[in-house]
Amino acid sequence: MKILYALQATGNGHIARANVLVPKLKEHAQVDVFISGQNAQLHFKGDATKNKGLSLFYSENGGLNYAKILRKNSLMQFVQSVHHFPVQPYDLIINDFEPITAYSAKLRNKKIIGLSHQSAVLHKLAPQPEKKHRFSKWVLQKYAPVEKSFGFHFTKYDENTFHPIIRDTIKKLNCANEDYFLVYLPSYKNEEIYKVLSKLKHVDWMVFSPFSKVSKKQGNCTFFPIDEQLFTSYLATAKGVLCGAGFEFPAEVLHLKKMLFVIPIKGQFEQYCNYLALKQLGVMGAEDLCVEKIDTWIASNHIAAVSFTDETDLLIEKVLNT
Repeated sequence: MKILYALQATGNGHIARANVLVPKLKEHAQVDVFISGQNAQLHFKGDATKNKGLSLFYSENGGLNYAKILRKNSLMQFVQSVHHFPVQPYDLIINDFEPITAYSAKLRNKKIIGLSHQSAVLHKLAPQPEKKHRFSKWVLQKYAPVEKSFGFHFTKYDENTFHPIIRDTIKKLNCANEDYFLVYLPSYKNEEIYKVLSKLKHVDWMVFSPFSKVSKKQGNCTFFPIDEQLFTSYLATAKGVLCGAGFEFPAEVLHLKKMLFVIPIKGQFEQYCNYLALKQLGVMGAEDLCVEKIDTWIASNHIAAVSFTDETDLLIEKVLNT
């Protein structure tokens, strides 16, 4: 069997998941990997074909940067990629929210299976925000259409919904709780983060930011450029984590039994869905970088009692049988 595993490289979660699933799939079939998108810090551990695709980009005030999204994405290049992508040699296409192969397979009536967090976000039992996000939801539905899908979420909604896949590097961490908090808010500029967190003078913050070029200490905040290995080492010993309402990283924090506070990226439907789902599990958060709510969270010492089951082998079996 020849399989194409296609994934999106906006954010790091899709790549983290592929680094676990692709080696397992290679035990059963020949697997090629295709990555589209241009806004991820993690690297895929293997050979892959890459394409600019369509990506989201963030502003510096907690939201989406629509001007940069329009500037950095080319609809004409995307359409050309869809028409020219060679889907014919593959017996099966596994798609983690990747639009080029999704539409190319649709045009050529090729077998394609969705394997993404977005599939579960759209589940009828999964929490979703109010009607004002109707357009964002429509975009999510149309972005990478597939015939059948398996989804990942914090809660299992049916037999085709699976818990998050936790990387081995996270599972093997030797954890401790030192007296500092880790921060990863890539949609906020450093000045905005410092303006809020500097008011909480009794707490030290280790902030990893795409806006940092060098490490720099500023008051009770230390800013670092993105470095996966250094980030993971600070995660292991942090008391808690302040981050966006993504999927894989909050799941890793919950797996490590650390305090978690999430802030959804403004205008991103998926993150608002995650925010609501995490609140149902007892995770604290806010829709803005709010000093009072963060201070309440710190004082609470609250750790959500959440556990995830590793069903990776069962998922692989289901996908291959399908």
